[in-house]
Amino acid sequence: MKRVLLKLSGEALAGQKKTGFDEQTVLGVAEQIQAIVKEGTQVGIVIGGGNFWRGRTSATIDRNKADQIGMMATIMNCIYVSDICRYVGMKTDIFTPFICGGFTKMYSKDAVEESFAQGRVVFFAGGTGHPYFSTDTATVLRAVEINAEAILLAKAVDGIYDSDPRQNPDARKYDEVHIQEVVDKKLAAMDLTASIMCMEQKMPMLVFALEEENSIVNAVHGEFHGTRVTV
Repeated sequence: MKRVLLKLSGEALAGQKKTGFDEQTVLGVAEQIQAIVKEGTQVGIVIGGGNFWRGRTSATIDRNKADQIGMMATIMNCIYVSDICRYVGMKTDIFTPFICGGFTKMYSKDAVEESFAQGRVVFFAGGTGHPYFSTDTATVLRAVEINAEAILLAKAVDGIYDSDPRQNPDARKYDEVHIQEVVDKKLAAMDLTASIMCMEQKMPMLVFALEEENSIVNAVHGEFHGTRVTV
């Protein structure tokens, strides 16, 4: 693959701690990203904020404010993972859809293309910049905008199931599923808004467990054990 959009679960980055960061997990992710970048793949990254904040579960504050806190959580995650990527030897840029002091750059398609041309790994932080849209939606939006070949969805679970495997021990995992079926059955790959956008824009996905050894490298090479979402 020449260009991919990697969506990392914030929860998965926390490892067994469930909150914050597990540095060894993040270091392993950075080394895998470095491996595919050395092979010539351009990598854009979106990171969820679930290791710090899940605003939709808060009933005590305004939804707009809850989502803004979630956007800030994704920025913290991108700054952290970006710096670990720099530690292992890569160059990175972090873009946000709103001004964020000197921490990030303002998003534009032209600026992103320039970063890719310079061999940098690009982080898309801050979601879409608007409430009521998840990082799933931001992932599809950025993937479409940068003409990614596919979305690599690295989660805390190892693929898409017909029901929640944490609640149903008989849940069946899909090896391959069409995006239309994902939408029709509301399968929990992404939220419904993001899944519909994937269907409309014909954006394929590879869904897999981040904790699987070499999971990101394997996904790029087509040798993974997750779920392939076709369009």
